[in-house]
Amino acid sequence: MLFLSEQDVRALLPMPAAIGLVADAFAGLGSGTALNQPRRRLILPTGSVLHQMAGACGPYFGAKFYSTNRRHGAWFLLALYRAEDGRPLALMEANHLGQIRTGAASGYATRLLAAPDADTVGLIGSGFQARTQLEALAAVRPLRRARVWSRSETNRQRFAVECAVQLGVAVEAAATAEDAVRGASIVVTATSAKDPVLDAAWVSPDAHINAIGSNQANRRELPAELIAKAALIAVDSLEQARLESGDLILSEEVHHWDPSKIVELAGVAGKRREGPTIFKSNGLGVQDVAVAGYVYEQALKQKRGQEWKMFYS
Repeated sequence: MLFLSEQDVRALLPMPAAIGLVADAFAGLGSGTALNQPRRRLILPTGSVLHQMAGACGPYFGAKFYSTNRRHGAWFLLALYRAEDGRPLALMEANHLGQIRTGAASGYATRLLAAPDADTVGLIGSGFQARTQLEALAAVRPLRRARVWSRSETNRQRFAVECAVQLGVAVEAAATAEDAVRGASIVVTATSAKDPVLDAAWVSPDAHINAIGSNQANRRELPAELIAKAALIAVDSLEQARLESGDLILSEEVHHWDPSKIVELAGVAGKRREGPTIFKSNGLGVQDVAVAGYVYEQALKQKRGQEWKMFYS
């Protein structure tokens, strides 16, 4: 069984490949050939939390489990197994794996829902997850400019400089959240906020929004007015969204989860509508398994002549 580090995962999982893999996972969910188990949490009196999510896709199944503590940080691992006989194949560190596949899911949703010529991004948040959001958008749309705002001026300035170099896109630090969002054809919220981080009036009528920051029922980044204004809202899983999508749960507009407006991303093809569209991302275990299987296969290809840490043969 292979052990793969964060460094290994980053080297073996390029964003274009991740977008294709996530698309395949959604196709599998749509056809019934892939399985997903929603996230579960074990909350300790100490404030530590164990999170677990699982899925099956193609020849693999597995589970990602991670611990968090508000004061001390987070640690991510993924166990990958062979579907045919249950044999364990790999244990991999999974923080960057989750970061890349979260970006890839937004990239895939943007490919389906954003205008073909969308070229301007308004990004709220400049942290760990924000970077792969912008990378994925650059992979699916001809980005011309991005504006980023976050609470820390130092962080957003650094983010703008580093992402401009990495992606070859003009990235600038905005003075306010409104300055970042107004006029953008694609909007991304990638924050740890509990309350909405933008105003519906700032969002262009034909914009697409990826909301990725919250996966808890009592937290949201989007205001109820924007949920009401949206022509279409895609979620990665209705089952998981009903448990975790505070952006939707806290909005009076979606108490009946109107199937003509709220759909799973697996069934969104051909549903582009006039008006804002939203992808409310929570992240699925099946997405993790899909990209982890690819990482494992790439590692096997490189294993010959290299030293890989192995638990057993």
